[in-house]
Amino acid sequence: MLTKRIIACLDVAAGRVVKGVEFVHLRDAGDPSELARAHAQAGADEIVLLDINATQEGRGTLLDVVRRTAHQLFIPFTVGGGVRSFEEAHAIFDCGADKVSINSAAVANPQLITQIAHRFGSQAVVVAIDAGFHSAHAMRAGPNQRDCKNAKSECAQVMVSGGREFSGLTVPAWARECEARGAGEILLTSMLRDGTRAGFDCRLTREVSESVQIPVIASGGAGNAQHFRDVFLLGGADAALAASIFHFGIHNIGELKRQLASESIPVRWPC
Repeated sequence: MLTKRIIACLDVAAGRVVKGVEFVHLRDAGDPSELARAHAQAGADEIVLLDINATQEGRGTLLDVVRRTAHQLFIPFTVGGGVRSFEEAHAIFDCGADKVSINSAAVANPQLITQIAHRFGSQAVVVAIDAGFHSAHAMRAGPNQRDCKNAKSECAQVMVSGGREFSGLTVPAWARECEARGAGEILLTSMLRDGTRAGFDCRLTREVSESVQIPVIASGGAGNAQHFRDVFLLGGADAALAASIFHFGIHNIGELKRQLASESIPVRWPC
């Protein structure tokens, strides 16, 4: 079994880290650069910073925040939110990011995935998929509808605009297209689990993991070590991301890794 990664996520609004439930009811969690440094020192394998309001507000990522945070880190650093063009991705790399995460812009212009991958490498392109659920019969007609096994059931659909709009794309089909276009990783967030601490959506994570050959990062629902264990063993995730349980001191990353290692789940050391 390959080594599993533990990733700390910084959801940023107005230059501050925030955290909510199902993408709403946000509360302040601190300064991005300070939290990034603390998570790295605690044993996080990577840091992801997402400017969660950039797309909705029609602006680019806050580059000064990216620059300040990057200066604190010696582990891989991914930045997303408001990345709408190759030029904006280039600016983020220039500020010190190792990877960019794209979501709504990739849906609107899938060629953007390929453009960034050709210039910076597939390993630098993470496509974020915010998964929501909608009745299959209400989905926009299209070739991706065939992924719903039962026309009367619900299937996971790609959400855009910060999780506010259904795209009409089903999650496994979109993940496969992203891989074909050059994405190096999929960051899969279950919106129904986001901030709930009720556990990751292992079923959806498994479905996506089995649909692609590239790594899948599970996000949404982390609450304890058992949830990480389950998403690695049952969900087939290559990495698991969490925010609030790390920001508010509920779970220490080093201790989490020790618990996972005790159950024969390979993690990166030292912790």
